[in-house]
Amino acid sequence: MEITIFDQIVLLLTGLTAVYLAFRFFQEYKEKEEKPRQNIHYIVAFIVLFVSGVLIIFMGFEILKNPLIAVVATILPFGIAMGLICEFYQKKAVTYLIILLIGLVAIALEQFGLFECKLIYPVFHTIAGLTIFFVPIMAVKNKKADKGFIWVTVGGTIIGIGGIALAFLGAGKPLLGIFTEEVVFTILTPILLLMALGFTYGFVKKIKNPVE
Repeated sequence: MEITIFDQIVLLLTGLTAVYLAFRFFQEYKEKEEKPRQNIHYIVAFIVLFVSGVLIIFMGFEILKNPLIAVVATILPFGIAMGLICEFYQKKAVTYLIILLIGLVAIALEQFGLFECKLIYPVFHTIAGLTIFFVPIMAVKNKKADKGFIWVTVGGTIIGIGGIALAFLGAGKPLLGIFTEEVVFTILTPILLLMALGFTYGFVKKIKNPVE
């Protein structure tokens, strides 16, 4: 499906939002004496979002069929999920990192045709997506983060819908039978922008209102 001017404008706004959020994480990292390691995961994730958006702007949606791009794009949900675990469930961070690394390697092997298992991509993206959905809810509930942090869950929900739809599309099975290629690519860029705005609002609220 050919990319439109509207899509390019929306992707540009998404990229600028991602860069702003990465900058805020970098600022917080520099200012704190005890460096928040989770910020590194967040920064990498949103830089990947920016780069992915730029590539789609110039090369169109066809680039999403490139195996390397599919692998690199995985870093976005994996990076955010890893950052959340590192921040709120530090004792489980190493185990979770191992799971994500296994997933990343498996996705890479599958994407490059070294073995065939079409469910690898949706399964590990679902793991990351559920992490992004539930961890902010639990953080707010346990008073470990400002209530505005719940918008990270909203952002995760939005991208989860698009990500799972893309994953099933790549597996040759459109999600629910209605998320065809045309539908997915029509809604993809607005979904990315809404996701970025949700993440930005949630994370910035947490940065501005830290809970000691």
